[in-house]
Amino acid sequence: MFEKIDHIGIAVSDLEKSVSFYRDQIGLEFKGTEVVEEQKVKVAFFPVGESKVELLEPTDPEGPVGKFIAKKGEGVHHLAFRVTNLEEKLEQLKEQGVALIDEKPRYGAGGAKIAFLHPKSTGGVLVELCER
Repeated sequence: MFEKIDHIGIAVSDLEKSVSFYRDQIGLEFKGTEVVEEQKVKVAFFPVGESKVELLEPTDPEGPVGKFIAKKGEGVHHLAFRVTNLEEKLEQLKEQGVALIDEKPRYGAGGAKIAFLHPKSTGGVLVELCER
């Protein structure tokens, strides 16, 4: 079951500069950063209502966000939906023919279990499912 939009992930080249913009110019509340080694990113968190904006700075140019920026530049990287029972949802989507990047959940920022759906099945949007 889909609960809500959990967060929007935005790929950035300079986390400090981007944090300053979202915190100082827009006025969003900054909740800190976390390095997610498995994803090769440093993430900054900004809660907005029940959802979040997550800024993603690559820690390795060969990681997924580093490659994204090299190919497409900075910008919206993914849209994340919060789900209950991620494993069950992945199996259901797979049975429906949705292309999965992750067939099994992995570790994401904030301690979430995450999995990505391939953009070729989602109209060109990288969709993340997360369970917290």
